[in-house]
Amino acid sequence: MRIGILGLGRIGAFHAETLSGLDAVESLVVADPFAEAAKAAAERFGAEVADSPEAVLASGVDGVVIAAATDAHPGLVLAAVEAGVPVFCEKPVARTMREGVAVLDAVEGTGVPVQIGYNRRFDAGFAAARAAVRAGELGALHTVRSTTLDPAPPPAAYVAASGGIFRDCSVHDFDIIRWVTGREVAEVYAAGGNRGADYIEAAGDADTTGALLTLDDGTLAVVSNSRHNARGYDVRMELHGFRDSIAVGLEDKLPLRSVEPGATFPSGTPHDFFMDRFAAAYRAELTAFTEVVAGTRPSPCTIGDALEAGWVAEACTLSLREHRPVTLAEVRAG
Repeated sequence: MRIGILGLGRIGAFHAETLSGLDAVESLVVADPFAEAAKAAAERFGAEVADSPEAVLASGVDGVVIAAATDAHPGLVLAAVEAGVPVFCEKPVARTMREGVAVLDAVEGTGVPVQIGYNRRFDAGFAAARAAVRAGELGALHTVRSTTLDPAPPPAAYVAASGGIFRDCSVHDFDIIRWVTGREVAEVYAAGGNRGADYIEAAGDADTTGALLTLDDGTLAVVSNSRHNARGYDVRMELHGFRDSIAVGLEDKLPLRSVEPGATFPSGTPHDFFMDRFAAAYRAELTAFTEVVAGTRPSPCTIGDALEAGWVAEACTLSLREHRPVTLAEVRAG
């Protein structure tokens, strides 16, 4: 099949490399506002260069991958859907929930599939955890712990435009908690602090946060995030039930050092970047998109799914700002 790519920054170029290695993909058509980025991708992956998103959509592509800046997501998704082209779009759907809901309303009923990029759904460990929960191996859950710790903060310009740590980083934890447990979040309480890069606090954001989520069946989920984790990129999940407990990310490249006498685990080189930790997941995610394009499976992460995680991020942002519990019903009504 023929796949278009809109946006060739860090993640767009990574997707181009992944797609070029998939058996189902015969050719790529790429576009980026920076001509040199498109030219570099064309030379590296044998892609065709188009001078605009419209040109990509008019070039006979079977599907399109959107990895452009967040502000461009709504317009590009709607343009692709109007052209009848299946879409893969990196999260978020839009900068604000109001815009995201408008995109959902416009896309519903068109029959054109849209997949949003939440790659943890395609990680083998998270998939095994979901299967264990669904099979009842853990019994009823009572506690979930989800962690995302970055080795270093992103640049100041990125932080200023990110919408905050809950919308930019924690939202991956929120999505995977929903996906693994099969439950919805009913209420949140969030706290945060700033003990690192000054520009994060200057942007009105926190560099380290904790959020307590109460799920709709009473299960408690604890989410821990930080922009400062010197040992590496740490993504884990624990699920504790009345019958058993399991963990995702408990492997030799875990960026954590044990001080127990005689302990040798973990013994590998710690993960230091998200593309390292989730390389296989990204490949599986885009393989799934080729199946969506082929019509052999429905979207594995819909706009509706992405918006649910977004509402949790909105609730945590409000909770942190006002130092109080916030229900999901409140932010939806607002």
